[in-house]
Amino acid sequence: MNNIIWTPESWRKKRIQQVPVYPDSKDLACVERKLSQYPPLVFAGEARQLKERLAKVCQGRAFLLQGGDCAESFDDFNANTIRDTFRVLLQMAVILMFRQKVPVVKVGRMAGQFAKPRSGDTESRDGVTLPSYRGDIINGYEFDGDARVAEPGRMLRAYSQAASTLNLLRAFAYGGYADLHKVHHWNLDFVKRSTQSTQYESIANRLDEILGFMSAVGITAETSPQIRVVEYYTSHEALLLNYEQALTRRDSTTARPAHGYEGDWYDCSAHMLWIGERTRQPDGAHVEFLRGVGNPIGLKCGPSITSEELLQLIDILNPDNDPGRLTIITRMGYQTIEKALPTLIRHIRREGRNVVWCCDPMHGNTVVAPNGFKTRPFKNILAEVRKFFDIHKSEGTYAGGVHFELTGRDVVECTGGDQEITEENLAAGNYVTLCDPRLNASQALELAFQLCW
Repeated sequence: MNNIIWTPESWRKKRIQQVPVYPDSKDLACVERKLSQYPPLVFAGEARQLKERLAKVCQGRAFLLQGGDCAESFDDFNANTIRDTFRVLLQMAVILMFRQKVPVVKVGRMAGQFAKPRSGDTESRDGVTLPSYRGDIINGYEFDGDARVAEPGRMLRAYSQAASTLNLLRAFAYGGYADLHKVHHWNLDFVKRSTQSTQYESIANRLDEILGFMSAVGITAETSPQIRVVEYYTSHEALLLNYEQALTRRDSTTARPAHGYEGDWYDCSAHMLWIGERTRQPDGAHVEFLRGVGNPIGLKCGPSITSEELLQLIDILNPDNDPGRLTIITRMGYQTIEKALPTLIRHIRREGRNVVWCCDPMHGNTVVAPNGFKTRPFKNILAEVRKFFDIHKSEGTYAGGVHFELTGRDVVECTGGDQEITEENLAAGNYVTLCDPRLNASQALELAFQLCW
């Protein structure tokens, strides 16, 4: 099926989409060499552990919750932003676990989500045309000739920010912040004014009662660490392959010296990587790169993908049909999911392929309001998720997860929900996204409750 022997740089022989043009190739090569000598951001063993957790999702014994920023920012980087997004995902996980009675695998769009695909290579304003903004790892957001030049050194800054973010996330996950005894403290101040706060507090109070009973019979955080710590993984779109290749490493623990084998390759920039809708060409560079790393892989699929193309991609990315290796993240749009998804499910099930089915209800439901603001109506996001669950129920398959662009900040970017955010609020409120509109914490929790009908 693929006659190229895989290496970390074999993608360079393939056609590639969504790449920046770097004016100085020598500077680019220098940055890549530096990154290749930096320590890994994550470890192969962690990626394998996530794959094991996703295998349980594939088998219908767990649920995937994936979420975080549309595009991480250099300027907005601070501990509070990381903490608030982390605790919104913790809250959503508690709601889902409490209502659905299955473990929730928590994967953040964090510590690496710096690059963004664009619909065009250039952007024009008032008669001026410049290269498109492709994320802080590539160029600047300001509509300025110098800012929009692709700068290789930004990869070093992205690495540094990702390392700091991971350090803080690990501290939150293992240092006591995620202790289930502290569920009351996870609520954000602006969420306390919402309906979701009352519902969440009800779950928190019942959880207190359960933990009290467990303690009485000797099950405590000391005897059961799951009460005090949480497994938390990171992910991002593997778009800038120069960065991804530079952080790809051999895993020495899988080496077999007696057979001359040096070990499996892992992309150590994140635990999980995904291929976007715009870069999923079966003969393209992004598919070529990710087919060779051992990480769990996601594949974004819109309504244009055919059953035959999806099967071809599955066989390239998961030739051993290994449960947990591949997650299909559908992004259909609420108006087209009922037409597009069932055919895919039937074909993949008939062919016996092991995949996790996950719903991204954000990207297929983006609209531009009359005032020019890009937004996503909450009711359409919810409609797609509900249809996703209904379709899988009808087909006898397992709806394994959800994938949201969200933030813990009090932003006003998606319309609707219990907050009744209007299109007029977008211009008057806190609309601060660099790319796509995100759910705020109140809307994210509302969705979590709505998923548990």
